[in-house]
Amino acid sequence: MTSSVDGLVSGLSTTSMINQMMQVEAAGQTKLKTKVETAETAVSSYLSVNAKLKAVKTAAEAMGSLSSWRSLKATSSSTNVTATATGGLSGMAGSLSFDVTSVARAQSSILQIGDTTAEQAMPGTITIQPGTWSPDADNDGVDEFTAVGDPVEVTIPEPRTAASLTSAVNSATDANGASLGIRAYTVTTSGTEGVVQFTGMKSGAANGFQITGLEGYGTGGTDPKTTSAKDAKLTVNPGTTSEYSISSASNTFSSLMPGVTLTVAKEETGVTVNATADATAISDKIQALVTAANEALTEISTQTKYDTETRKGSPLTGDFTIRQMNQAVLSMISNGLSYTKTLNTDADNDGNKDTTTVEFGSLKQLGISLSKDGSQFSFDSGAFAEAYAKDPTGIQEAGMAFGTKLRSLTDSQMGTVTGVITGRKNEIKTLNDQIDNWDIRLATRRSALQRQYSALETSLGNLKNQSTWLSGQLSSLG
Repeated sequence: MTSSVDGLVSGLSTTSMINQMMQVEAAGQTKLKTKVETAETAVSSYLSVNAKLKAVKTAAEAMGSLSSWRSLKATSSSTNVTATATGGLSGMAGSLSFDVTSVARAQSSILQIGDTTAEQAMPGTITIQPGTWSPDADNDGVDEFTAVGDPVEVTIPEPRTAASLTSAVNSATDANGASLGIRAYTVTTSGTEGVVQFTGMKSGAANGFQITGLEGYGTGGTDPKTTSAKDAKLTVNPGTTSEYSISSASNTFSSLMPGVTLTVAKEETGVTVNATADATAISDKIQALVTAANEALTEISTQTKYDTETRKGSPLTGDFTIRQMNQAVLSMISNGLSYTKTLNTDADNDGNKDTTTVEFGSLKQLGISLSKDGSQFSFDSGAFAEAYAKDPTGIQEAGMAFGTKLRSLTDSQMGTVTGVITGRKNEIKTLNDQIDNWDIRLATRRSALQRQYSALETSLGNLKNQSTWLSGQLSSLG
């Protein structure tokens, strides 16, 4: 269409003229697009600030959480007993002495066979009875087995070899369709000789089994030999009036010491495990908060700064609400800490516990202070460790109160920023709707100009044809 309206008769560059006029017509839309770009840049800056504030909130929540202050460090006097601090609200410092009187194991039964490949060397069926093992009560050297539940009959398909036996056991299920929890396999010990081994998949006395039907099928007519399943057992406070025992189907004990998990590997006497408050872990939480706060302060300063030399601002330079967030956070350090403490009393009998205001004072007691220029936090882990060692309860209480206050502040600030972001996004949507409307108006205007200039070219063409005809007529009269 462009070639049809360009100045074929008039010699004018009508396309260029239309484009120039459209630029003038689109000036309003261009301003709207500039506003959108500015708003989108601001939204990106707001989101960046909010991300930093969220990191502060997360770190403050950790500092204000009781579980953080219950962090433990566990040590064991034995290399055969591993003590792992799991922390959590239940964690408590303490010491425990015990003997490892047994370690957990899964049941293992073996049948010695002369030829692992021989056919018809196995019975047509065997029976597997689940049950529980208990220590040898009649001193005959054999642990006692108590049947639990229904026995399962396993059919050995032909050719009845060791491989057929192990395959049948591994695929057998109980009346409910559940696995028997036993793995059978053949081990070649020499030439074609070997053993068929049946091993429980879980350790612990309650995960035992008994196999009948293989009696006399071993080398020389021998029966299967069984090593019974067994629980791990600890004797706590051995040799004292407070002695007691605790068992576990595995070698792990998770409920013996609050916040500590014990794993035993060998029978041993005289083991001591100590759990102490882990001041280093708590210090790391405070350092993480200080780092997050400093990153947030830096981000806010970057997004709101104004360069006096270049006279250029940042995306949020004119936003007072964002600028004052720095001061609000820094004031929490400079003003010191005071907080409300709930007491275990009810003096006025109103059903509510009494409260009191604690004037803790300078946060230097927690190792937290302002940098020399007053624009950042700083943390002295040594000062914190010293204060915590002197008064762990008081420092914990103050630290949790500070974390809770800072979390509340950042949560409020994030809400403010989120509200601004929502407003700006609504503004951007409105502007984009207006830009889309301008597209329709501009397309209509361009079409009108193209028709107008096309009509002009047509008119000029007609006039030129008439002029040529008149010239011809005048020439013929002469």
